[in-house]
Amino acid sequence: MRPFLALFSVVLFLGFYQAQAQSVGRITGVVRDRNTQEPIIGATVSLEGTTLGVATDGQGRYRLESVPTGSYNLKATYLGYEPVTRFNIPVTSGNALTLNLDLAPSQTQLQAVDISVDRSIRVATVETPLSVQSLSSEEIKSNPGGNFDISRVIQTLPGVAGAGSTGAGFRNDIVIRGGGPGENVFFLDGIEIPVINHFSTQGSSGGPQGILNVSFIEDVTLSTSAFDAKYDNALSSVFQFKQRDGNPDRLQGNVRLSATEVAGTLEGPLAPKTTFLASARRSYLQLLFKAIDLPIRPNYWDFQYKVTHQLNAKTTITALGLGAIDEFSFAVPKESSPEKEYALRSNPLINQWNYTTGISVKRSLENGFVQVSLSRNVFENRLDRFEDAQYGDESRRVLKARSQERENKLRLDVNKFVGGWKFSYGAIGQYVGYDNAFFSQIRQEVRDQNGTVVQPRVVLDFNTDLDFFRYGFYGHTSKSFLQDKLSLSLGVRTDMNSFTTDGNNPLETLSPRLSASYALTERWKLNGSVGTYYRLPVYTVLGYKDADGTYANQGSDYLKSTHYVAGVEFLPSIANRLTVEGFYKRYGNYPVSLRDGVSLANQGIEFGAIGNEAVASVGKGRAYGAEFFFQQKLTRGLYGSVSYTLVRSEFTGLDNENYIASAWDNRHLVSGLLGWQFGKNWELGGKYRFAGGSPYTPFDLQASQQNYASLGTGLLDYDRLNTLRLRSFQQLDVRLDKKWNYKRTTLDVYIDIQNIFRFKGPSLPQYTFQRNADNTGFATTDGQPLQPNGANAIPLILNEDEVTFLPSFGFVFEF
Repeated sequence: MRPFLALFSVVLFLGFYQAQAQSVGRITGVVRDRNTQEPIIGATVSLEGTTLGVATDGQGRYRLESVPTGSYNLKATYLGYEPVTRFNIPVTSGNALTLNLDLAPSQTQLQAVDISVDRSIRVATVETPLSVQSLSSEEIKSNPGGNFDISRVIQTLPGVAGAGSTGAGFRNDIVIRGGGPGENVFFLDGIEIPVINHFSTQGSSGGPQGILNVSFIEDVTLSTSAFDAKYDNALSSVFQFKQRDGNPDRLQGNVRLSATEVAGTLEGPLAPKTTFLASARRSYLQLLFKAIDLPIRPNYWDFQYKVTHQLNAKTTITALGLGAIDEFSFAVPKESSPEKEYALRSNPLINQWNYTTGISVKRSLENGFVQVSLSRNVFENRLDRFEDAQYGDESRRVLKARSQERENKLRLDVNKFVGGWKFSYGAIGQYVGYDNAFFSQIRQEVRDQNGTVVQPRVVLDFNTDLDFFRYGFYGHTSKSFLQDKLSLSLGVRTDMNSFTTDGNNPLETLSPRLSASYALTERWKLNGSVGTYYRLPVYTVLGYKDADGTYANQGSDYLKSTHYVAGVEFLPSIANRLTVEGFYKRYGNYPVSLRDGVSLANQGIEFGAIGNEAVASVGKGRAYGAEFFFQQKLTRGLYGSVSYTLVRSEFTGLDNENYIASAWDNRHLVSGLLGWQFGKNWELGGKYRFAGGSPYTPFDLQASQQNYASLGTGLLDYDRLNTLRLRSFQQLDVRLDKKWNYKRTTLDVYIDIQNIFRFKGPSLPQYTFQRNADNTGFATTDGQPLQPNGANAIPLILNEDEVTFLPSFGFVFEF
């Protein structure tokens, strides 16, 4: 901590020492009609609390020049449209801000702008009137403990639990309203991105570090129910990441340095109608872990780009891409310990790479617009594990996986607005390829009636080369009635595939959804929705082959979830929002392991992969509870939010009758965020999170003793599934920022401290063998070398809760 404070003090001194002239910045962007995406000419864009304001030109573009640096609320108005306010807009001298605005036509078309009510704090739409939250890029960047990682920042929203509350440490697995981390989908500017984390768990979505560069992001919208019918494969949530455009006027960029990584972003014009954004990031966690003598060596790169071309006033072409290269290796520590030995033996070697690239064309139509997107994504995962951590010794190999997932997608979305009705419809077609060369073995002694071992190991060894088609269709309509008091939305979609037994039957996945909203007053709304959603089983499940070489899970059904949600929304002021919601989710067709009898709904936070086994689509589940959320946007230098969620999550096994608490059954989730901007570009923030103890399963001591030497982990006793609970999780993070604005550059220096009060966090028990006195090997009961089946080992359970205290220092330099 002292080196960070010393460096921070030096930077402060240099910042105060250099005299600063009056620094100014610029905000630019385009104002469009939300329904048609056509530019609006003559719209007024102004900064609240100032006299600065401009009207959009013939291309709908606005430019606010010579804006004194600081944070503002930006407002756009136009006759016949609902006004829009964007809160906490940072203006710096280093980078001009590009911010596009969409205005929705007012239901009363002749209503004067000056008496319209600004409801910008309300993020819900007619299609999704509840269970939706939004975060701006500034809220993500300044989030205490967030480390510019969108996946971590999302955990402050209602209904969202992170993997830290389940004893999984520093991972970014997102658990929403009691659903597993593999139930979420992610869209970047309308293009699906299956992988958003480094070292992602195949068959799930989590990992320890996000891939997306926050410098690209304009805002993030999270829907936890009432999904628009155009989004497929979602059971628990839909994330919509909206990227900003590059600066159309000049070349600019930033460099970000933190305790774990360095990143660079560059943007600017490529041609009069073409802009670009590009970035690269490199970790140096492996150097930090080597310095503190940890045996793991994570190492990653990631890249991202966006190119926008305005073909004409009606047509915009966007090309985007992102990718990552990950390597998770090990090194022998200088000083061994049971904890370090466990880390060496329990985790596989991981080599991954992935990318998503796509191009979309958006064109305005009469009373609407159409978007066509073509994309490709690839995810390759290579896993290796060796007995006794003897890496490279093939005679001791216990795991080898070489898999690759490929998806090529064509998506069509049409939106029309006629007589107050909104109609949207479209289709998606995908060509999928999946390869997997998989080898795994577990020591599980099977004896005959004489006690003779006849089967010392269970071995899985198969090769998959699978390709098939996926396709789906949807339609959605919505309208407001009774002078905009009552809004109704009805949608339906169906998804099919050419691989599973019933995959081509559209009735199997027919998923209707209905939403309604009624405005009691201008500030109060009652909202409700009901809908059924489907998700195709993960490729690791579909591609599993049995001993006969046949696809054992080809008869699997689509996972099914039906949501029932009702709530109330209150807007105390233009900058405040309060929501209370109750929810009930009913699951069906969930895959259950035939080997263990356990629902795969409990899995997803392990490194490596899940799903390489035979399953039956017989599992049921339910998740239910209530949420409270209050949010204040930037007002008089203060902003913040507080939420409380009561949630229960339960699933059945092969018996299909007994509901057992799932691994995500935290019961209570609390989060609070408070930020204060207090002059001269200083900002102080704090974030608090609490989660009730999550269930976990004790070890099968006999099977664990037999397998630890080879697997490096214990085996769980699924007859006692989730019968124990971890301690509760709580953490307080703080962050202090200071910005210096010079003539054409900006320096933002920050200190970020995670878990400043050093609360003990829950830690899943770890099974290992006791070490000898000089810590050079395993202790044994007979003083002899450890037997391969662990018969003479001395088992040891490591169950001490961890204190994760992470002070970090960093800066962002804009130029």
